[in-house]
Amino acid sequence: MTQAHGSADLPSVLSQPEAFARIRLLRSPKIGPVTYRQLLARFGSAIGAIEALPELGSRGKFRYQPAPKEKIEREIEGVIAAGARYLFHDQPDYPELLSTLSSAPPIINCRGQLALASKPCVAVVGARSASAGSVKLARTFANRLAQAGFTVVSGLARGIDGAAHQGALDAGKSGGDAERTSGGTIGVIASGIDIAYPSAHAKLQDQIAEEGLLIAEQPPGTEPRGQHFPSRNRIIAGLSSGTLVVEAAPKSGSLITARLAAEAGREVMAIPGSPLDTRSFGCNQLIRDGAVLISDPKDVIELLETFTGAPRSRYRVAEEAEEYDASIPADEAPIDTAVIEAMLSAAPIAVDELIRQSGASNAAVQMALLELELSGTLERHESGQVSLIGAI
Repeated sequence: MTQAHGSADLPSVLSQPEAFARIRLLRSPKIGPVTYRQLLARFGSAIGAIEALPELGSRGKFRYQPAPKEKIEREIEGVIAAGARYLFHDQPDYPELLSTLSSAPPIINCRGQLALASKPCVAVVGARSASAGSVKLARTFANRLAQAGFTVVSGLARGIDGAAHQGALDAGKSGGDAERTSGGTIGVIASGIDIAYPSAHAKLQDQIAEEGLLIAEQPPGTEPRGQHFPSRNRIIAGLSSGTLVVEAAPKSGSLITARLAAEAGREVMAIPGSPLDTRSFGCNQLIRDGAVLISDPKDVIELLETFTGAPRSRYRVAEEAEEYDASIPADEAPIDTAVIEAMLSAAPIAVDELIRQSGASNAAVQMALLELELSGTLERHESGQVSLIGAI
């Protein structure tokens, strides 16, 4: 990495080589947020983890290679060209609520006012093909919430998302030239920080980057793909103390965001709709399942102003598996990876069950799973479950 990628673009608390190595580690094959944190815990630094990757992945059918240095140099140049910066998971200004997620993105790109993520945040999400009435509701609710000091978080999609962003941005203009006392808006996108999607929202995305905050997990130049949207949704839910669904069809992305919010222990709220409109079925189902029924912005304000981390909504999902420390003390004997592999099948199983049945320490089992993952043998699932890839 050349001097052009200087301290203005990388965190001062990290050396430039370590910051570069962290980006390279996360972009390497088979490395997701969980594996990334396990490697940092095991080796103490990204530099050490990068050096160990070829050996850890040696059990596979191919020779493991970390992401090429040249690729990371091009990525950093792309971040700088987009006017963005890197934010690492252990920096002081990394959003506190987001950091509590076990799947929190270790590195994000951002443009705009990062302080907005430290204010009370509320997610406002809903259907892309939304009704005119619901679009107006989303804009009105977001405007009122922003005036009350909340940062409105959404995903820059058509329909409800775009209306929520616009309503929050308009709240900042209500005071004329006076200093902004209202909240603002955060747009979380499923593409690279330099890609506008949908293209119709290019102007809105630039406005959010200038007046609010724009966040991307994917590297610059990445076009949005289907698997990127659930990842984006977890960031939206993770930033916010509560998620409000304005209008949503069954099995929609908005319901995924609501589920992720519930898994994170946040409030889940929904505006009811007509039982004759399929676009309301998702919200009505959320309310039946225990989400808080919302009919006025003040309902959201009252609920979240007193949020203490214990949600009052009864909407719940299955309990997640217990999280384990991945660090292995130098004097602790590892377990043979083949033993753990023999216990796995195509059916997902919780990691804590593998620990109980193997009799090994949690850290040793986690390291064996990490080696299997890097070799292309293991697949990770939601709720801390794992399975073998291609097993019968």
